[in-house]
Amino acid sequence: MEYRKLGNTDIDISVICLGTMTWGEQNTPAEAFEQIEYALAQGVNFIDTAELYSIPPQAKTYGRTEEIIGEWLQKRGRRNDIVLASKIAGPGENWIPHIRGGKTRYNREYIRQAVNASLQRLQTDYLDLYQLHWPERQTNFFGQLGYQHRFDEDFTPLLETLEALEEQRQAGKIRHVGVSNETPWGVMRFLQLAEAHDLPRMLSVQNPYSLLNRSFEVGLAEIACREQCGLLAYSPLGFGVLSGKYLGGKKPAGARLTRYPDYTRYSNPQAIAATEQYVALAHKHNLDPAQMALAYINSRPFLTSNIVGATDMNQLQSNITSIDLNLSDEVLAGIEAIHQKFPNPSP
Repeated sequence: MEYRKLGNTDIDISVICLGTMTWGEQNTPAEAFEQIEYALAQGVNFIDTAELYSIPPQAKTYGRTEEIIGEWLQKRGRRNDIVLASKIAGPGENWIPHIRGGKTRYNREYIRQAVNASLQRLQTDYLDLYQLHWPERQTNFFGQLGYQHRFDEDFTPLLETLEALEEQRQAGKIRHVGVSNETPWGVMRFLQLAEAHDLPRMLSVQNPYSLLNRSFEVGLAEIACREQCGLLAYSPLGFGVLSGKYLGGKKPAGARLTRYPDYTRYSNPQAIAATEQYVALAHKHNLDPAQMALAYINSRPFLTSNIVGATDMNQLQSNITSIDLNLSDEVLAGIEAIHQKFPNPSP
């Protein structure tokens, strides 16, 4: 396993991070325990979760993933062996009314409530990294394009959010903070405010990044490198699309997009055409398509950790093994050629 520093701290986190959002929905607690034990044995020390999970978000499974991790911690007692990250869900009246009425604000009261509830479910006293799952303000995230500004928009001032997070840090409940689904403006503004007011720096940006969505490179990659605020890449396989298992209209039994066909972000015609070429490139060089896609992400200089998720152990073993794959110049050139033809089909 390889390790990189979390931001400007002395914390080493594994380049492969164990994602958890299927636990409690597609995976049982026993399967989740098996995944944790295997990942740790392979040198993975970073586990990422969120109060929102399991996915897809439902009232009946809200917080269930955190509970499963808490059950593992209670049973195994290996808290010092992992770097544990979670997130507070943002507003969303139309799709997560079960989480604080869908009216979350990133202010003192809601952050306090969310941190305490996550710690209780996780059965731990502290989180190593606490993240804002998506911006409270209206901006581009979750595949939204075409920014439309609202001059009358009311959202919690970012300074107040940092002050609320600092209160939780002072209380010993969180060690460090990060953002997710954030824009260049949001990341830089948080960093500027933190420096000006001696408040916690955002150490990471958990955004989508894959061969089908390299939009992080446009404005955020330079920030990640220059400001020591690295990428935690999620959906690195585009919901499994880049493995090639859905090509030709296939619907593998139990697969995520078979079970949840409404998730179409990585399945539009352009994404399918790009995937066909990426899979062909992998096969040409006798590579596993999923491992090639993950290895590309692992090699990026702005990456801190690559969040892999799996519903079975074969997938997990393959995903973690991607850390050992170094792509040749010829493969990298082939990836760039395909990217030029199909730039970011799944933003």
